Amino acid sequence: MEEPEPLEPAGDTGSTTYPFAAWSPWIALAGAVVALLAGLMISLPFILAENPGGTGQDLSLLAKVATQISTGIGFIIVPIALASHYGGGLRASMRRLGFVSFKPSSAAKWIGAGILSYFAFAIVYAAVFGRPEQDDIAGDFGPIGLQILLIVFLAPFAEEICFRGMLFGGLRTRLPLWAAALGAGLFFGMLHYSSGPTAVPSLIVLGVIFAVVYEKTRSLWPPIMMHVFNNALALTVITSS
Repeated sequence: MEEPEPLEPAGDTGSTTYPFAAWSPWIALAGAVVALLAGLMISLPFILAENPGGTGQDLSLLAKVATQISTGIGFIIVPIALASHYGGGLRASMRRLGFVSFKPSSAAKWIGAGILSYFAFAIVYAAVFGRPEQDDIAGDFGPIGLQILLIVFLAPFAEEICFRGMLFGGLRTRLPLWAAALGAGLFFGMLHYSSGPTAVPSLIVLGVIFAVVYEKTRSLWPPIMMHVFNNALALTVITSS
């Protein structure tokens, strides 16, 4: 009698079909929490070095930059570690997180639709509830070159891997698009609560749009590009005001 072949993890088809994730929604949610905690643990030495007694004094530029980088590292290494658990090497792991090729024409269409949708929502939201207020954290990161590196490039790359590649990807293996996109969007929006509660609804919607762009293009690169554009535009507005 032949030995039965081992069962593949739920959702894993060799990282060739969408959704690419091989993990369940619960594992995806746990992974997002672990990613947040990992970033906190990595940044803790920098925070304690300047506040050994918990005095609450403002952090230096170096500590603020280190904390931001630490958060990004947590958002990157935890999803890659999770995806690597299902085998196939680094290439297969990155595919499970959505790093696959895409059609430029399709991506341009969905990125454009996503940007227009978000702008339309932002206009209506501001008209009804007033303009959202969000803390200006850009100035905390020193020179403009450093702000661009951290806000325009690191944050979009790290957050998309964590909240679309890992979280939305895992949710999508069991949930319909609207539920998975909303779940990932809620997590993404609440992550930014401390920087301004009134901006959370807009960021939830933005997170949902990123997920839809990922779904429609079948690649994580288009939402990363859209995220980069959004953060670049926000930084330009902040620095010019």
